[in-house]
Amino acid sequence: MGSRSVTGDQSPEFAQALSELRGARLRPEVRVTEVPAPQRIAPYAVALTAEVATAGSDEELASGRFVLLHDPSAPEPWDGVWRAVTFARAELEPELSSDPMLGSVGWSWLIDALEDHGLAYAAEAGTVTRVVSESFAGLSDRPASVEMEVRASWTPLGGNLGDHLEAWSDLLCTIAGLPPLPEGVIALPGQRR
Repeated sequence: MGSRSVTGDQSPEFAQALSELRGARLRPEVRVTEVPAPQRIAPYAVALTAEVATAGSDEELASGRFVLLHDPSAPEPWDGVWRAVTFARAELEPELSSDPMLGSVGWSWLIDALEDHGLAYAAEAGTVTRVVSESFAGLSDRPASVEMEVRASWTPLGGNLGDHLEAWSDLLCTIAGLPPLPEGVIALPGQRR
């Protein structure tokens, strides 16, 4: 897991981060796959895609991408040496398309997930987008659909970087409509490809 945008040895900090990401305890409905990381954004990067599917089914409820960047020079906008850059998308019930609070609620799901994990972070930024699709003419038999997209980034401050992946996967499960795990229940590691 992991790639570098520059040649040379992997930094010990980045190697530790990869280990922490591998150790993240994700819900069994979350399937994670490593994909090529973006180049030239940071000296070190790892990218993961995830799909949320119902247990025993391949029906996709949500999908997303989690990228962890590491730049020892601590770029000014980051306020640190790490940056999590994420995307999460799911189809919602059509009646939610006109809810004026949908964006605020989507953003609060991310912040709640980070805080539920007790994570320290800085320089958070992002957007919540709703996409309403209506079909006409030869496609008029298709019902209207609504997608929600949460694009967010933040700077993890200390702690286990795998916990940030866990928090993001909680957001992904929330927008997929999965109920939170009961208090005291620990998720088993998700399927990795």
